[in-house]
Amino acid sequence: MLRRSSWIWLSIVGAIIVASGARADDAVVRSFAGGSAASMVGIVPAGQDVELAGPQALSADGQGNLFVLDQINGRILQFDPKQPNAAPDILKMPRDVQPTDLVVRNDDIMVWDGGVRMLKAAPGQSTRGLGGDVIQLEEVSSRGTDDQVAISAFAQMGSQALSSPTDLLDQNTRAAIVRTTRQPDRQYIASRSKGSVIADIIPDKGNNSVRVEIQTMVSNETIGQLGLRVRNQLGTVEFLEIDNSDRFYVLAEDIPPSGKNASTFVARYAANGRLEGIYELPLENTPVTRRFVTISGDGDVYFLRTKPEGVEVVGVGFRPLVKVSVIDVRPSRTAAAPAAQPDFKFNATVAVRPSNRQQAIETAFAFEGIQWKLTPANYGSDPDSQCSGFSRVRRPWYLQGKVNQEVRGVPYCWGCHGSLANFRQRIESGTLAGNVCTRNEPRPDVAGVDCSAFVSATWGLSVHYTTAAIPAIAAPVTNPWDLKPGDALNKPGSHVMLFLRFTPDRKAEVMESSTGGCNGRVCRNVYPLASLLARGYVPVRFRAFADDQTAVSANAYQETEAPTGRKTANKRR
Repeated sequence: MLRRSSWIWLSIVGAIIVASGARADDAVVRSFAGGSAASMVGIVPAGQDVELAGPQALSADGQGNLFVLDQINGRILQFDPKQPNAAPDILKMPRDVQPTDLVVRNDDIMVWDGGVRMLKAAPGQSTRGLGGDVIQLEEVSSRGTDDQVAISAFAQMGSQALSSPTDLLDQNTRAAIVRTTRQPDRQYIASRSKGSVIADIIPDKGNNSVRVEIQTMVSNETIGQLGLRVRNQLGTVEFLEIDNSDRFYVLAEDIPPSGKNASTFVARYAANGRLEGIYELPLENTPVTRRFVTISGDGDVYFLRTKPEGVEVVGVGFRPLVKVSVIDVRPSRTAAAPAAQPDFKFNATVAVRPSNRQQAIETAFAFEGIQWKLTPANYGSDPDSQCSGFSRVRRPWYLQGKVNQEVRGVPYCWGCHGSLANFRQRIESGTLAGNVCTRNEPRPDVAGVDCSAFVSATWGLSVHYTTAAIPAIAAPVTNPWDLKPGDALNKPGSHVMLFLRFTPDRKAEVMESSTGGCNGRVCRNVYPLASLLARGYVPVRFRAFADDQTAVSANAYQETEAPTGRKTANKRR
């Protein structure tokens, strides 16, 4: 069947440490199988052009409890990692809250749903359960942009308000905005032992070194000066925590010029600012998650690892470093090899209409910013039929409860593709909007785009190229730091994102059509770059951009009618 598709001012003179060989011992502290029952989490299996999806965030409170955001099941699971056999508490979220990130700060449960929203237990209930309790959460308030600590906490992993699209849409200013060097960054952190503090990330010598200066927000006392240097080039640098023993924790990325073997680690510093060692995060062969690491008050580092059968909460092993000036994390020879990619052959040519980066960016923002009214015909029956494999309806999450309202963005639609004009015409004629049932066959009675259809549309392709077909029409970008607006990050057989720019703090801003990270629509997102590279995403450049002065004859499968009656540039095997 066919389917589409500190800086401590001591004189630190030491040898470069090469962190090679096997990782420090990691330990699984808790596992949750996939499902909707208690002690389970929602898992959406991977498929063609669909990445494995599950819980998006892991956070710790001041008492050492861990919280897993099980957004597919509409809840948060709370548990004590030191009592792995105890039943977790189930914190049920309000129906109109569809978050993609979670931060727990003292007794505050905050989620990101395009902005910061605070939740608490309903009257008569408490989140301080004894295990196995079911607690209904309700929204207390929406935190404004003046809450610097809350905003900064979410921005650690890319959940943040996005800058104006004018910088990219205005051809005269775009080049000036997309800088190649790190900019100073100020972060606000609610720490365990020192209260609220300010951390300034200050670029040092070149792109591989920064200073981290920490001061208290109340007294402005400087309490830490940390130094961080890697062998290659620093990506994300985020000050995470000060634990109950006054130790400092910094999340950092080391990205080689080739983009290969990019590493993400947490560096731990003593109270006097001396580097004590690192926790190397096991990102390989895991799907994209938003908040994949958290630090407890005792200084334990936990990692959220999603697998096809469920999720594991991993206690990350500590690697001590002595007299080190440069952190050099190199992959273990025994590390698991990357998952094999689908073996597709391409044997046809296809025409493309003249295109350039400006047109690609304008098209992308048009898909993200389109305003349209969700009529009862577009909305469909309620409840809609459940998707295979998990208890979700066909309708994308961002449309839930919005019938007869104006909504923004083209919905995610499994197997769908087409132009923006085609989408608007079909919506106005009463077609169902979107389809997140990625384990079912594509449907002919729905409208929207999936990930590769969106990128195909922005590139001006006359047919829909799947993620497995994209390598035939796009060349690898050898150095990921050379990515330009309109390039892409592609994981063949899984997912693709259109690259927009690097943020001032060196994260990657992208546009994507996604069921998880976008709640089922086309949206902008920000991700730490190394976390994408380590998970198998390849920077690529479309060969046919006119401003690249290249012409392309793209090879792909012959166009074939898919079950939906639309054309595909790939074939399922």
